[in-house]
Amino acid sequence: MTVRPIVMFPDERLRTPAAPVDRFDDALAALAADLTDTMRAAPGIGITGPHIGVARRVVVLDLPGDAAPAVYVNPAVVFASPETIRHAEGSVSMPGASEEVVRPARVRVRYQDLAGTWHEEEAEGLRAVCHQHEIDQLDGVFWLQRLSRLKRDRVVKRYGKQGRTG
Repeated sequence: MTVRPIVMFPDERLRTPAAPVDRFDDALAALAADLTDTMRAAPGIGITGPHIGVARRVVVLDLPGDAAPAVYVNPAVVFASPETIRHAEGSVSMPGASEEVVRPARVRVRYQDLAGTWHEEEAEGLRAVCHQHEIDQLDGVFWLQRLSRLKRDRVVKRYGKQGRTG
């Protein structure tokens, strides 16, 4: 529907927890459509309400091999495996910056669809990483916070050298 401006790092809104969605209406469907269009334009494979300045618990993922983007409302990780995976992560709010993050290899996510119906989804690999990354964002945890201080400082310095931060 509409490509919205993306909130850019280091904006504090990226560290503010998002509020649960309690109305499942046309406005929510429009937000999901805007998130999808914005994510594709960025480009990216995942986006949340906070990435466009809307502090609501909505995620859109569009992973390679998916037939269509998937919308997750009020998602939460209800199980995380003890086994871990290391995967490069970045953000539409910090384009061009990435670093490997260690996360659980498998998760189970409980979420609602656009009609408000509850579902659970098992995920592994990239999908598990994306769920955890985007749910962190909804909780006000920007992906850099998952890095050691040394790695975080290096990523921020490289990003700054690109002329993207002050």
